[in-house]
Amino acid sequence: MNETPTHDQSTDAVAPRERVKRTWQQTTWLFLKSAPWSARFGLLVIVFYIFIAFFAPVLTPYGESEIVGPEFEVWGEEFMLGTDNLGRDMLTRLLYGARNTIGIAFATTCLAFALGSILGLLAATIGGWIDQALGRFVDILMAIPTLIFALLLLTIFGTAIPTLVAIIAVIYSAPVFRISRAVAMNVVVLEFVEAAKLRGEGLGWITVREILPNIMPPLVAEFGLRFCFVFLLISALSFLGLGIQPPTADWGSMVRDTATLITYGDITPLLPAGAIALLTVGVNFVVDWFLHKTSGLRDDQ
Repeated sequence: MNETPTHDQSTDAVAPRERVKRTWQQTTWLFLKSAPWSARFGLLVIVFYIFIAFFAPVLTPYGESEIVGPEFEVWGEEFMLGTDNLGRDMLTRLLYGARNTIGIAFATTCLAFALGSILGLLAATIGGWIDQALGRFVDILMAIPTLIFALLLLTIFGTAIPTLVAIIAVIYSAPVFRISRAVAMNVVVLEFVEAAKLRGEGLGWITVREILPNIMPPLVAEFGLRFCFVFLLISALSFLGLGIQPPTADWGSMVRDTATLITYGDITPLLPAGAIALLTVGVNFVVDWFLHKTSGLRDDQ
């Protein structure tokens, strides 16, 4: 008598999950493998900076504003990168500067995008006098030089961090409005949006479900570029004394505090300046790769 082969149901239950897991891992690996070396370098830089920003208190030997030695102490075993004009450890300030500068720039960019993209989508969807009024207001904002406008507003309203974030977010929401409105206008006239209107869908549903998913790639790329602009503006304002205020560590103010060392051939002021430049270059590398991937263009073989 032939025996009926037994069937292990637990194996079938686990196998699909394993296949899905392997597929996800392979997809992620192939996606990263397809990236050029410039994008890999940018991703590595971003991950490194995020790690420093989160674990700065663990990685630093001293407190953020703690005076631990004489002024402008040279590099040595006790102070690996020397001290600043008040005797604070430069390595500690540099690591804490990553948390403060990047965190504030990221929060400002998120606020600018929330404001600019929402208004841009409303202008493209509703149109009419709302589109005209928002467009003319944005034109006025963009006609004023960014740095001069920020300096004027910070002089009037003060340099507290919430004020700094709000002012820069409003200034940079103008270009975000223009790009979100431009890409949304190309989607509003498409047939599936007209079909949603004929079905009686509301403005919020059409905006969130129909328009927003189709304009996400350019907005994500613009987010990376706008983060670089915000990051550089905050550093420039701090260097001029109207950005992040002491004793909070910030790369822009660190360059200003140690600038006199350049006269004596000391490269200490170049450390925070190099940190600013490295992050900017890394983010731009990743943004360029993302734009290429989402454009639909193929790499030349």
